[in-house]
Amino acid sequence: MARRLAHFTRNLSLAALIAGVATTGVSLFWSAIGGGDLPLHGWIALLLGMFGTVGLAWGLMALAFKSNREGWDDRVDNSLDPGRGDDDKP
Repeated sequence: MARRLAHFTRNLSLAALIAGVATTGVSLFWSAIGGGDLPLHGWIALLLGMFGTVGLAWGLMALAFKSNREGWDDRVDNSLDPGRGDDDKP
């Protein structure tokens, strides 16, 4: 259990570091092209958008892995699928 927590913490820290570097790079690029400084509300919106996107991607990937592990994809009935031919039936 401690090993899983350490692995999770390391991966989360690495992801946060990469996101921070990318955000700083985009901010510097924005200033370099004459976009001006980003106000406090812009930083808040940028951080909320970044964390929202990462959280949504993380949640959807977790659901996809959970579905695959528990076999939910194998239990789908595709008999009414109009694109499925007769030769595709098991």
